[in-house]
Amino acid sequence: MLPVCFAILLGYFISQFREAQDMTKQWRYRGFDPEAIQHLAKLAGVETVVAQLLYQRGITDPVFIQSFLEPKFSELRDPSLLPNMDQAADRIYKAIQERVPIVVYGDYDADGMCGTAILYNCLRMLQADVQYYIPNRLEDSYGLSCEALSKLHQRGRKMVISVDCGIGSLAEAEHCKELGLELIVTDHHTIGESLPDAFTVVHPALPGFDYPFHGLCGGAVAFKLAWALCQLDSKDKRVTPAHRQFLLESTCIAAIATVADVVPLVDENRILVRSALKLFTTSVPLGLKALMEKANLHTKTAHGAEDIAFTLAPRLNAAGRLGQAQLGVELLTTQDPERAKALAEYLDRLNSDRESLERSVTLAATKQIKEQFDAENDPAFVVHGAGWHLGVIGVVAGRLAERFHRPVVVVGLDPLGQKPGTGSARSAGIVNLYEAFQDCREHLLTCGGHAAAAGLKIEEHSIPSFRAALQEAVATRLGGVRPTPILEIDAEVTLKQISSLALVHRMERLAPFGAANPRPIFVANNVQLSEPAKTMGSGDRHFQARFVQHGTAIRAIAFGQGEWVEPINQHSGTIDIAFRPNINEFGGNQRVELQVMDWRPSPSSVPAPHMLDRQKASSLTESLSENH
Repeated sequence: MLPVCFAILLGYFISQFREAQDMTKQWRYRGFDPEAIQHLAKLAGVETVVAQLLYQRGITDPVFIQSFLEPKFSELRDPSLLPNMDQAADRIYKAIQERVPIVVYGDYDADGMCGTAILYNCLRMLQADVQYYIPNRLEDSYGLSCEALSKLHQRGRKMVISVDCGIGSLAEAEHCKELGLELIVTDHHTIGESLPDAFTVVHPALPGFDYPFHGLCGGAVAFKLAWALCQLDSKDKRVTPAHRQFLLESTCIAAIATVADVVPLVDENRILVRSALKLFTTSVPLGLKALMEKANLHTKTAHGAEDIAFTLAPRLNAAGRLGQAQLGVELLTTQDPERAKALAEYLDRLNSDRESLERSVTLAATKQIKEQFDAENDPAFVVHGAGWHLGVIGVVAGRLAERFHRPVVVVGLDPLGQKPGTGSARSAGIVNLYEAFQDCREHLLTCGGHAAAAGLKIEEHSIPSFRAALQEAVATRLGGVRPTPILEIDAEVTLKQISSLALVHRMERLAPFGAANPRPIFVANNVQLSEPAKTMGSGDRHFQARFVQHGTAIRAIAFGQGEWVEPINQHSGTIDIAFRPNINEFGGNQRVELQVMDWRPSPSSVPAPHMLDRQKASSLTESLSENH
């Protein structure tokens, strides 16, 4: 029989290990066929490590591989192929010539701001009588508003071009007709049962058309419209040098919209973002250049989609979230260097304010989940609070959905109780939120969105019934299966292998990374701390450490995981880490750095009740030895 003290200690370690297993993701290794990968590498003329990553993502056509790895701007489809594009461009170009007063009506997120800026810049370049209008997130409803349209009509506007909104604005389209406003809708959101009665609707997924790629964001649709107008003004498919320079600068703005809206980085989106990242050192518009300087991106020799996702897009989104989206558009349209610098500095401060508000609401919402829900078994969470800032509830919903791996709705209530609550939801990829909300429609005042994200208006007294209805709708769709977060692992490596800059540079050929094309994730087993881990960043939110394995040490970070510091420091054995390798550039020097996605005690380092189940893990050893 085990000594009592040892039995207690063993029980503690087992419980801790089980708890770690419950809290972490399931690590699933991608399939691996060495012979097929070697064959693919030879056919496609790529390094073995690149062939392996392509093979594991289902990209095995040698011809397609070349266009995937080296996408060309010329491979973007002609704008005239988009549904109703020619009709929209012809009418707008005629309106420009006739001096019809036009207003570009955009959404208040980064996608809407970018699309509005692109189209406004284009119309201004073509000497149009044009203004732009962006709703206030904190005061106005999403999309077109009858009240706003009436005010624009009173100000003398005769034509409205929507950007990143309008596809569901049926009543607002009717209101435009009553006012005599000509409406052209450009959007990419989910199409309902009916289309708005507008002059025309430009949408990549419009019924009755066969446009081959439905993944464009609102800013990219606006970019295509601007491109079509440049072709009309140039009287040729090949635009003039001045128009070409405008389109190059607009490509950079469209790329921000694409990454910020988390649309899949494949097909045209991949071409757009890949092309823009190469232009970031030469052809960015004035305001974007100022923002990059403020964010210390101007010193980098190469940029990635992560620079947009984690540095530029949040600063633009901060303006929209705090009710000042018009300043984001002004930044992207100003031609005054001093104004550009001032706006960039102000948006940077707004982003800091947004982060503080976000942390406050996240803490309150997390506390509510732990106190009022069964965090392990409830299929969805609906949390609410008076005074929760409406500009950050969407971000909070996204973070909580990712953390708990289930749909989360965060509702901000009016402290005075005079207005209905505003909610924002994220699905964590579990269910289609748009469909689930339709099942709960009777409890809501309004709702809209798409599969991954949605918004709503609700009376406070309806929240309990909505919560029950949403949980039932999600549970029905899950069919009783408890969703498990999956972490797709590409290969098992050593720290010595992954510390090779040459290897990581080869992987970068698959960039830009993002939705539908994630950065590769690897596992290193039995690593240790070379020094105690610690927190970093404001509020000690982030994790940093140096891990060592077989004499090779490498720096690692984990965003938003400051709570990892204590358990990792206290763990006496080795751990396994799942991570994404990145290239950190500072002072002209580059080094490989790990972004840790998950960790767990190594099976051999604690008395575990069972060994971790692992499928056959692929190794990069052969690839490395062959390519060095």
